[in-house]
Amino acid sequence: MEKTDKRTDIIAAAEKLFCEFGYEGTSTRQIAKESGANMAMINYYFGSKEGVLLEIMESRISGFKSQLNAIDEEKISPKEKMLKVVEQYSARIFLNISFHKLMHRELSLTQRPEIFLKIKEAMAQNLTVIESIIQKGITEKIFRQVDIRMTIISIMGTINMVATSPNKVVPDQNFDMNNKKDKEALRDRLVRYLQDLILTHLTIPQK
Repeated sequence: MEKTDKRTDIIAAAEKLFCEFGYEGTSTRQIAKESGANMAMINYYFGSKEGVLLEIMESRISGFKSQLNAIDEEKISPKEKMLKVVEQYSARIFLNISFHKLMHRELSLTQRPEIFLKIKEAMAQNLTVIESIIQKGITEKIFRQVDIRMTIISIMGTINMVATSPNKVVPDQNFDMNNKKDKEALRDRLVRYLQDLILTHLTIPQK
Protein backbone atom coordinates (compact mmCIF):
# COMPACT_ATOMS: atom_id res chain seq x y z
CA MET A 1 0.00 0.00 0.00
CA GLU A 2 2.84 2.36 0.88
CA LYS A 3 4.47 1.85 -2.53
CA THR A 4 1.20 2.51 -4.38
CA ASP A 5 0.56 5.67 -2.38
CA LYS A 6 4.11 6.93 -2.99
CA ARG A 7 3.74 6.41 -6.73
CA THR A 8 0.52 8.43 -6.61
CA ASP A 9 2.25 11.10 -4.53
CA ILE A 10 5.00 11.43 -7.14
CA ILE A 11 2.48 11.88 -9.96
CA ALA A 12 0.46 14.45 -7.99
CA ALA A 13 3.58 16.40 -7.02
CA ALA A 14 5.00 16.34 -10.54
CA GLU A 15 1.75 17.54 -12.11
CA LYS A 16 1.55 20.42 -9.65
CA LEU A 17 5.16 21.45 -10.34
CA PHE A 18 4.93 21.02 -14.12
CA CYS A 19 1.84 23.25 -14.19
CA GLU A 20 3.47 25.87 -12.00
CA PHE A 21 7.01 25.97 -13.40
CA GLY A 22 6.78 24.11 -16.71
CA TYR A 23 8.52 20.86 -17.61
CA GLU A 24 11.94 22.40 -18.15
CA GLY A 25 11.61 24.50 -14.99
CA THR A 26 10.98 21.46 -12.80
CA SER A 27 13.78 19.17 -11.61
CA THR A 28 13.53 15.56 -10.52
CA ARG A 29 14.93 16.70 -7.18
CA GLN A 30 11.99 19.12 -6.78
CA ILE A 31 9.52 16.34 -7.55
CA ALA A 32 11.18 14.11 -4.96
CA LYS A 33 11.05 16.84 -2.33
CA GLU A 34 7.42 17.79 -3.07
CA SER A 35 6.25 14.17 -3.02
CA GLY A 36 8.29 13.03 -0.05
CA ALA A 37 9.89 10.36 -2.24
CA ASN A 38 13.53 9.93 -3.16
CA MET A 39 15.26 10.02 -6.55
CA ALA A 40 15.62 6.23 -6.62
CA MET A 41 11.83 5.80 -6.28
CA ILE A 42 11.16 8.15 -9.20
CA ASN A 43 13.64 6.26 -11.38
CA TYR A 44 12.20 2.90 -10.26
CA TYR A 45 8.59 3.78 -11.08
CA PHE A 46 9.01 6.06 -14.10
CA GLY A 47 12.61 5.79 -15.33
CA SER A 48 13.00 9.56 -15.64
CA LYS A 49 11.27 12.92 -15.36
CA GLU A 50 10.00 12.42 -18.91
CA GLY A 51 8.50 9.11 -17.80
CA VAL A 52 6.55 10.91 -15.08
CA LEU A 53 5.21 13.44 -17.61
CA LEU A 54 4.22 10.66 -20.00
CA GLU A 55 2.30 8.88 -17.22
CA ILE A 56 0.43 12.09 -16.35
CA MET A 57 -0.44 12.83 -19.99
CA GLU A 58 -1.68 9.29 -20.64
CA SER A 59 -3.82 9.32 -17.52
CA ARG A 60 -5.44 12.66 -18.36
CA ILE A 61 -6.10 11.91 -22.01
CA SER A 62 -7.40 8.37 -21.39
CA GLY A 63 -9.69 9.84 -18.72
CA PHE A 64 -11.36 12.08 -21.30
CA LYS A 65 -11.57 9.19 -23.76
CA SER A 66 -13.43 7.16 -21.12
CA GLN A 67 -15.84 10.08 -20.66
CA LEU A 68 -16.44 10.31 -24.40
CA ASN A 69 -17.01 6.56 -24.74
CA ALA A 70 -19.48 6.66 -21.84
CA ILE A 71 -21.41 9.48 -23.55
CA ASP A 72 -21.39 7.65 -26.88
CA GLU A 73 -22.77 4.49 -25.28
CA GLU A 74 -25.69 6.27 -23.61
CA LYS A 75 -29.16 5.56 -25.02
CA ILE A 76 -29.78 9.20 -25.96
CA SER A 77 -29.96 11.09 -29.26
CA PRO A 78 -26.82 12.35 -31.05
CA LYS A 79 -28.00 15.89 -30.26
CA GLU A 80 -28.06 15.18 -26.51
CA LYS A 81 -24.67 13.47 -26.78
CA MET A 82 -23.10 16.54 -28.39
CA LEU A 83 -24.54 18.81 -25.70
CA LYS A 84 -22.96 16.52 -23.09
CA VAL A 85 -19.61 16.51 -24.93
CA VAL A 86 -19.49 20.30 -24.73
CA GLU A 87 -20.46 20.36 -21.07
CA GLN A 88 -17.98 17.70 -19.97
CA TYR A 89 -15.07 18.87 -22.11
CA SER A 90 -15.50 22.45 -20.85
CA ALA A 91 -15.65 21.23 -17.24
CA ARG A 92 -12.52 19.13 -17.75
CA ILE A 93 -10.50 22.00 -19.25
CA PHE A 94 -11.65 24.56 -16.68
CA LEU A 95 -10.81 22.18 -13.84
CA ASN A 96 -7.10 22.43 -14.62
CA ILE A 97 -6.27 25.08 -17.20
CA SER A 98 -2.56 25.06 -16.29
CA PHE A 99 -2.28 21.39 -17.22
CA HIS A 100 -4.15 22.02 -20.47
CA LYS A 101 -1.62 24.74 -21.37
CA LEU A 102 1.22 22.36 -20.52
CA MET A 103 -0.18 19.66 -22.81
CA HIS A 104 -0.57 22.03 -25.75
CA ARG A 105 2.92 23.36 -25.17
CA GLU A 106 4.23 19.81 -25.50
CA LEU A 107 2.33 19.48 -28.76
CA SER A 108 3.80 22.71 -30.12
CA LEU A 109 7.41 21.95 -29.15
CA THR A 110 7.69 18.28 -30.24
CA GLN A 111 10.92 18.03 -28.21
CA ARG A 112 9.83 14.78 -26.56
CA PRO A 113 8.75 12.51 -29.47
CA GLU A 114 7.24 9.72 -27.35
CA ILE A 115 5.01 12.14 -25.42
CA PHE A 116 4.18 14.09 -28.59
CA LEU A 117 3.04 10.93 -30.40
CA LYS A 118 1.04 9.68 -27.40
CA ILE A 119 -0.85 12.97 -27.14
CA LYS A 120 -1.50 13.14 -30.90
CA GLU A 121 -2.68 9.53 -31.05
CA ALA A 122 -5.02 9.93 -28.06
CA MET A 123 -6.45 13.20 -29.37
CA ALA A 124 -7.06 11.59 -32.75
CA GLN A 125 -8.99 8.77 -31.06
CA ASN A 126 -11.08 11.30 -29.13
CA LEU A 127 -11.86 13.18 -32.35
CA THR A 128 -12.99 9.92 -33.94
CA VAL A 129 -15.56 9.33 -31.16
CA ILE A 130 -17.04 12.82 -31.56
CA GLU A 131 -16.94 12.44 -35.35
CA SER A 132 -18.96 9.21 -35.12
CA ILE A 133 -21.61 10.92 -32.94
CA ILE A 134 -22.09 13.70 -35.50
CA GLN A 135 -22.03 11.26 -38.43
CA LYS A 136 -24.72 9.16 -36.78
CA GLY A 137 -26.84 12.28 -36.35
CA ILE A 138 -26.44 13.05 -40.06
CA THR A 139 -27.23 9.45 -41.06
CA GLU A 140 -30.37 9.47 -38.91
CA LYS A 141 -31.34 12.85 -40.43
CA ILE A 142 -31.23 14.53 -37.02
CA PHE A 143 -28.31 16.72 -38.15
CA ARG A 144 -27.86 18.42 -41.49
CA GLN A 145 -24.85 17.74 -43.68
CA VAL A 146 -21.89 19.67 -42.25
CA ASP A 147 -18.11 19.64 -42.43
CA ILE A 148 -17.65 17.39 -39.38
CA ARG A 149 -13.99 18.06 -38.64
CA MET A 150 -14.48 21.82 -39.00
CA THR A 151 -17.42 21.59 -36.62
CA ILE A 152 -15.38 19.73 -34.00
CA ILE A 153 -12.42 22.10 -34.29
CA SER A 154 -14.74 25.09 -33.97
CA ILE A 155 -16.13 23.69 -30.70
CA MET A 156 -12.81 22.56 -29.21
CA GLY A 157 -10.97 25.65 -30.41
CA THR A 158 -13.52 27.95 -28.79
CA ILE A 159 -13.26 26.11 -25.47
CA ASN A 160 -9.45 26.25 -25.57
CA MET A 161 -9.37 29.93 -26.48
CA VAL A 162 -11.84 31.01 -23.79
CA ALA A 163 -10.07 28.94 -21.12
CA THR A 164 -6.57 30.19 -21.94
CA SER A 165 -7.40 33.76 -23.02
CA PRO A 166 -10.54 34.78 -21.08
CA ASN A 167 -9.81 38.48 -21.57
CA LYS A 168 -10.87 38.10 -25.20
CA VAL A 169 -14.49 37.54 -24.12
CA VAL A 170 -14.52 39.19 -20.68
CA PRO A 171 -13.48 42.86 -20.93
CA ASP A 172 -14.09 43.40 -17.20
CA GLN A 173 -10.70 44.21 -15.63
CA ASN A 174 -11.87 42.86 -12.26
CA PHE A 175 -12.47 39.41 -13.73
CA ASP A 176 -10.20 36.81 -12.10
CA MET A 177 -9.86 33.20 -13.32
CA ASN A 178 -8.53 32.29 -9.87
CA ASN A 179 -11.85 33.39 -8.40
CA LYS A 180 -14.17 30.37 -8.30
CA LYS A 181 -17.35 32.37 -8.99
CA ASP A 182 -15.82 34.23 -11.94
CA LYS A 183 -14.43 31.01 -13.39
CA GLU A 184 -17.73 29.12 -13.05
CA ALA A 185 -19.70 32.03 -14.53
CA LEU A 186 -17.42 32.08 -17.59
CA ARG A 187 -17.61 28.30 -18.00
CA ASP A 188 -21.41 28.34 -17.77
CA ARG A 189 -21.56 31.17 -20.31
CA LEU A 190 -19.27 29.21 -22.64
CA VAL A 191 -21.32 26.02 -22.35
CA ARG A 192 -24.60 27.86 -23.02
CA TYR A 193 -23.11 29.58 -26.06
CA LEU A 194 -21.66 26.40 -27.57
CA GLN A 195 -24.75 24.32 -26.92
CA ASP A 196 -26.84 26.98 -28.66
CA LEU A 197 -24.29 27.08 -31.49
CA ILE A 198 -24.47 23.30 -31.89
CA LEU A 199 -28.26 23.31 -32.05
CA THR A 200 -28.23 26.15 -34.58
CA HIS A 201 -25.41 24.71 -36.68
CA LEU A 202 -26.41 21.04 -36.73
CA THR A 203 -30.21 21.11 -36.66
CA ILE A 204 -31.92 20.67 -40.01
CA PRO A 205 -33.84 23.90 -40.76
CA GLN A 206 -37.62 23.62 -40.72
CA LYS A 207 -39.18 24.18 -44.14
